[in-house]
Amino acid sequence: MLFPEDLRAILEGILFAAQEPLEVKDLARLVECSEEEVAAVLAKMEKEYEQPGRGLTLRRVAGGYQLFAKPLAVPYIEKMYRRNGSSGLSRAALETLAIIAYRQPITRSEIEFIRGVKSDRAIATLLEKKLIQEVGRKEGVGRPVLFGTTKEFLRYFGLEDLSQLPPLEEFAQAAEASLAKENAVEENEGKRES
Repeated sequence: MLFPEDLRAILEGILFAAQEPLEVKDLARLVECSEEEVAAVLAKMEKEYEQPGRGLTLRRVAGGYQLFAKPLAVPYIEKMYRRNGSSGLSRAALETLAIIAYRQPITRSEIEFIRGVKSDRAIATLLEKKLIQEVGRKEGVGRPVLFGTTKEFLRYFGLEDLSQLPPLEEFAQAAEASLAKENAVEENEGKRES
């Protein structure tokens, strides 16, 4: 039997090290405690992380719990990753992902009809990043592949499930703002380096 403060520390360490959301039942099995004990500690941790001055937050995502950086820290973390050569999603990939998220299951030709351009590269990128997956085949000529989002998509965007997707207009505005901000930061960094 673990003391509550030890259980909290162990859960925090596990969640910090985890690269994906962990369900209460899995955490309980790992720490050899009841699901009720783990759920109670997680509820306290959620409240503690919401206090001012904390850089992390504990959220329920894709059926489990995961630690995230608070929004205040995100631009600095993104800046760190950009300097290390890691990149986010291109405009084409983001458009394609939005179409898939809101219209799933959907075929490649349906995506291309909506976008008005070929989407092979964007779909390949999204498959590689595991944000989308093949979810079946459409009935009809050629039985084209149907695409849908994954648990990784939910984790990437910090959603518990698809019902938390914002209205399409808000998603488009947020995506545009994010791309504009990313372009402005890259422009400023380029000017500083010149």
